[in-house]
Amino acid sequence: MEENQKTDFRSGFVALIGKPNVGKSTLLNRLLGQPIAGVSAKPQTTRRRQLGILTTETYQIIFVDTPGLTNARDKLARSINAEVDFALKDSDLLLLLVDASNPADEMDERLLSAIQTLKTPPPILIAFNKTDRLNKAAFEQLSGLYREKLPEARALQISAGDGSGVKAMLQEIVEMLPQGPQYYPEEQVTCDFERDIAAEMIRAVCMELLTDEIPYAIATQVQSYKERENGTLFIEAEIFVERDNQKAIVIGNKGQMIREIGTKAREKLEQSTGQKVFLDLIVKVKKNWKNDPDFLKQIGIAGG
Repeated sequence: MEENQKTDFRSGFVALIGKPNVGKSTLLNRLLGQPIAGVSAKPQTTRRRQLGILTTETYQIIFVDTPGLTNARDKLARSINAEVDFALKDSDLLLLLVDASNPADEMDERLLSAIQTLKTPPPILIAFNKTDRLNKAAFEQLSGLYREKLPEARALQISAGDGSGVKAMLQEIVEMLPQGPQYYPEEQVTCDFERDIAAEMIRAVCMELLTDEIPYAIATQVQSYKERENGTLFIEAEIFVERDNQKAIVIGNKGQMIREIGTKAREKLEQSTGQKVFLDLIVKVKKNWKNDPDFLKQIGIAGG
């Protein structure tokens, strides 16, 4: 870490929190101008905290992309919730992303309750997202709830999908951050290892292409990430499922599904790295991995 002190330089850790599938990872990728977080239309694509670092001459923002809160049914779910709790308690600013296209539900109440129980909460900025799909009646009920529960918070409307309002939100964040040092080199955009980013992107493609319970039974891990002499990246990754019948579905009839996963994941990895990628995928069965603390730590989920 660099502690390059600059006059009037602002910096801090911004916890990006919200319910599952509200657009946190989409927003992070837009803010950084490149994909580092896996995105799919299904909830729980993000399972662990991920740092995204945005640096200019006048500020450095370390965004902490968190998983959405889940109903804790297994060690995986409890570990995901622990990631959120840690981010809530250890940030300079809470950026609370709310889906403006849907009415409030029990999960909104739960998230608000978690924030209200903080002994010394940081400043809070509420970003009502998906305003391009705004339902006026639902939004009035939703915004009323959040303003009632968090009266000191600032609020604005954005669309992470098309970028509207994001620039104004960024200016608001900078104003709310304290003066501080530059923690990371200006060219660094994440603290995650390349192989961890690759594993998350592969899992996001699985989430997108597979149906029913299969996406939520999948874990991914990159075993090899090497650049060859010709500049091609060789990535060998394992896709874990919990049962033999799930393995058969991931592979597909005559290998059709695993080929489709591989093709789409390779395209996303090439877009992210700017390099040609050779991707080798292996599907394995790891029974009851969601309740195996050693395995959860192995795939990078803290608190396993």
